[in-house]
Amino acid sequence: MHKIIVLLFTLSLLKAVEITDFINHTNCDQVIDKEVYTVCYDYTYKGAKYVAYTLTGDLVHKVNIKKRGKFYTEKNLPKPYRSHTKDYIQSGYDRGHLANDASFDYDPKVLRKTYSMVNIIPQAPIINRYLWTKAERYERVLAKKLGSVTVINGVTYDATPERIGKNQIAVPSSFWKILYNTSKAFKKCFYYENNLLSIKEDKLENHIIECNLLLPTSS
Repeated sequence: MHKIIVLLFTLSLLKAVEITDFINHTNCDQVIDKEVYTVCYDYTYKGAKYVAYTLTGDLVHKVNIKKRGKFYTEKNLPKPYRSHTKDYIQSGYDRGHLANDASFDYDPKVLRKTYSMVNIIPQAPIINRYLWTKAERYERVLAKKLGSVTVINGVTYDATPERIGKNQIAVPSSFWKILYNTSKAFKKCFYYENNLLSIKEDKLENHIIECNLLLPTSS
């Protein structure tokens, strides 16, 4: 009986999680391949719905480039749907990475790709600077421990979201992160409300969520 329970638990961890479940031409107005990560972009919200990538443990902390890049507008998007770094000025929100720069700081050209505005969403400052970074740090720890980890970052928008800037960029109501390595039977997920009143003392474990709640209903 114990072996059956363990088997069922393992199978639940391995329940189909594929990047293509989220990033595909049905879910996305445009799929943007940045080589080291892939974006599902929504024209209505003028922002990413999903950003996914796989981290290889050998590359994490290999160089640790200190100099960070400058944000730039993504030229692969039609002009009416682009977001610009100026849209964030005096908005009350940070330019928050989905594919975070610290996970890609092993090569200057790769690091620069994370500063495309398709990879940036409006994040509450405390979350961007203190809370979401804990989940990002954890994914790098996992990549080193497991050899690699696949990351799917998701963004949730209200039907009538708050908008910022001249280009009226939608502000997410929440965002989440799926971390998995199928060969190692590992899967863990985190969820964050985009709350301007968040406190920096909040702990990573407070944001763990059941992964099945994030999976597409068809999976």
